[in-house]
Amino acid sequence: MRMPEEYNGRMPFYLTYPMPNVYQTEKEYERDMERMKELYPKRMKKLLAYVEEECDKMEYEGSEMYDEYPDKVLLYRTAARVYDKAVPVQEMERKSGKRDRDLLDVIQVLLYDEMYRRRGRRRRCCRRWW
Repeated sequence: MRMPEEYNGRMPFYLTYPMPNVYQTEKEYERDMERMKELYPKRMKKLLAYVEEECDKMEYEGSEMYDEYPDKVLLYRTAARVYDKAVPVQEMERKSGKRDRDLLDVIQVLLYDEMYRRRGRRRRCCRRWW
């Protein structure tokens, strides 16, 4: 990099400690993720909306979502809450009150993926430089 003569061989302070543009990188990542979510099937988009709502409730300082080893029971209960919101009561009653295991598995996968994405974003943007 060639420096202008006005610096007389000295480097400007802002160039002495180059930092990546974390904000811009994160925005690009988010845009790409949104483009991929647009490709989801219609039913999965609806389920994802419930999953994101539940994750929004869990996104606070000290949340279990950010534990190094999240509790499996907590994650299952969260997925079950999403299932109960997403599936109408009449449909559950028609199936004798039992949850559809395949649909619950899909919700769990969506939940884990969303949590992974949020944990990664927090790790990338909130890490300390000292």
